[in-house]
Amino acid sequence: MLYWIAKLLAVRYTVFHVFSYLTLRAILSVMSALSIALLVGPQMIARLSYHQIGQVVRADGPSSHQPKAGTPTMGGALIIVAILVSTLLWSDLRNRFIWITLGVTVGFGAIGFCDDYLKLVVGNSRGLIPRWKYFWQSVLGLGAAALLYWSAKVPAETDFFVPFFKGVSVPLGAFGFIALAYLMIVGMSNAVNLTDGLDGLAVMPAAMVAGALGIFAYASGNAIFAHYLDIPAIPQAGELLIFCGALGGAGLGFLWFNAYPAQVFMGDIGALALGAALGVVAIIVRQEIVALVMGGIFVLETASVILQVASYKTTGRRIFRMAPIHHHFELKGWAEPKVIARFWIITFLLVLAGLSTLKLR
Repeated sequence: MLYWIAKLLAVRYTVFHVFSYLTLRAILSVMSALSIALLVGPQMIARLSYHQIGQVVRADGPSSHQPKAGTPTMGGALIIVAILVSTLLWSDLRNRFIWITLGVTVGFGAIGFCDDYLKLVVGNSRGLIPRWKYFWQSVLGLGAAALLYWSAKVPAETDFFVPFFKGVSVPLGAFGFIALAYLMIVGMSNAVNLTDGLDGLAVMPAAMVAGALGIFAYASGNAIFAHYLDIPAIPQAGELLIFCGALGGAGLGFLWFNAYPAQVFMGDIGALALGAALGVVAIIVRQEIVALVMGGIFVLETASVILQVASYKTTGRRIFRMAPIHHHFELKGWAEPKVIARFWIITFLLVLAGLSTLKLR
């Protein structure tokens, strides 16, 4: 919106040409989302507390979590609002990738909202019935995947690329691309949701991965950079740098209140939305493998749950003291802040590893 206004003003006042620079608008997007989160956060927390929308703590969980019962939840709405407003303010609204990404983010946030609302407001401990939850996730994931495939302008938008190897790409076809995109979007959404079990554990890695994906989007959207770095050239993908900046800024703003000891939790409304957003951006910039590497913590958390359930059902034994794996380390005696900080450090290193693929080809 402000981008369009600046373009109109630039006709008469050349100073407004500065807003045509993608990097400046990305910086402004980060600052806008961060400011919105910091300004709106206290009011949202107060309202959630007033309506007694608080966290329900598992009785079989670590004893250190019991004092968290009643902490305001559904704060992820703050992240979505900050992302939405900031992206609409600073992005080129003619860009199809922006609307697809926003649609996926808001759509998965709506699914999370229904689940949280049923659990915390209605008092239904089961929340949204799992089959309906996955049904609507599948509808949105398949819808976004199909839209990306059928709106593709160049073959690179639907090919599968292998990092570290020059010119290695595999045409996926409609079925292959839609299946891969579906798995990335729905899988990342649920992976971030599983990770969101400690104060700030999910939001900071999500912000870091978003920042790195924004760099990939910027490079892929620039034909010269894409050719030099030997990565897929995706026309118009650079505009996603605005969205990724907004996600990073909103995440940092939310972390101000979510850092240990948390004043608010994001709930499914935030976790499902953030994961789906990362998944769809990774698909658009054709960096699925790199995104899984950078989001290795999310992959590890998901794998720990799958292995725990599979082991218990087949052998009657548990591999971990508790899953997801962050609870395993807590029960081993790690203090919650230590688990969080170490997972952040691991994510930082994995993000650097992912960014290194820009040159190591």
